[in-house]
Amino acid sequence: MIRENIETVRENIRKAAERAGRNPEDVLLIGVTKTKPVEMMQEAIDEGITDIGENRVQEIMEKYEHIKGDPKWHLIGHLQTNKVKYIIDKVDLIHSVESISLAEEINKRAEKIGKVQKVLLEVNVSGEESKFGISPENIMEFCEKIAEFKNIRVSGLMTVAPFTEDEGILRKVFSDLRKISLDISTKFYDTIYMEELSMGMTNDYEIAIEEGATMVRVGTGIFGNR
Repeated sequence: MIRENIETVRENIRKAAERAGRNPEDVLLIGVTKTKPVEMMQEAIDEGITDIGENRVQEIMEKYEHIKGDPKWHLIGHLQTNKVKYIIDKVDLIHSVESISLAEEINKRAEKIGKVQKVLLEVNVSGEESKFGISPENIMEFCEKIAEFKNIRVSGLMTVAPFTEDEGILRKVFSDLRKISLDISTKFYDTIYMEELSMGMTNDYEIAIEEGATMVRVGTGIFGNR
C-alpha cells in the first residue's frame, strides 16, 4: 500500500507542478511519520522517500537509531526550547521557529557542536488562535533579530493552513505566505534566504504546489489514517 500511495502522491505532485508551469523536481516530498512505527517508515524510505518529518522530539529520539539508510530528518511540529538539545545533532531542518527565545537556544546548541542549523520561520498566516507562528505583521522585526545569529541559517518559511475544503481560503493562505517570502527576500537578501516554502499537507498539497510550495508534508496520503 505504501508503494502505491507514494506513486499516487508523486503523480499528483507532478500534475500540480505542471499546472503551475513548474518543474516537479523543485517540490520536495516529506513523508510525515507521526505515530507511525519504524517498520512503516523503513518501507517508505526503501520506496524512495528521502526526507521524513516528525512532529515530536520524543518520536525522533525513539526512532532515530532504528532507521536504516540516510534519510534527512525534519522537525515540523512545535519545538519547546528545553528540547532543542535532544535533536540539534539529528535534524536537517527545523520548520517551526516562531520565537526569538527558541532561535537563541537553537543558535547556542548549534554553536556547541559546530553546526549551522537550517531553519524555517513559521508564520501564522491564517491568524488562527489555535496555531503557532509569527504574525505577518511582526515577521520583518523578527527577521532583523534572527539575522544576527551566526549558527542559524534561515532558509525559508512554513505555515499550516486551516483545515478546510474551501479552496479560496487555502489559496489565499498559501499565496500570502509566498508574498511574505518575496518581501523578506528583497529586504534581507544577504542574511536570510527564502529558498523554501513548506506548505501543504495531505488534504491541500496540490493547491500549495500551485501557489509555490517547495516542500509538502504528507502523512495520511502515504501511510493511511492514524
